[in-house]
Amino acid sequence: MTDPEYRNDPDDSHKLAELDRLINDPDVPMEPHRVWSLLAELAVRERWGAVLQAPAARPAVH
Repeated sequence: MTDPEYRNDPDDSHKLAELDRLINDPDVPMEPHRVWSLLAELAVRERWGAVLQAPAARPAVH
């Protein structure tokens, strides 16, 4: 995760905590659809964070 603001986003922290609980807590029933949904949401945020931080492309000079 590249954006410090992204890592401190309370909503994403909540999603990561829920994902961790779904995967690692033996007392929590596995919900595959919820795991994939959380992963997809986090992946989209990560991708957009990287896109927003990428330097702007410059046109080629001839």
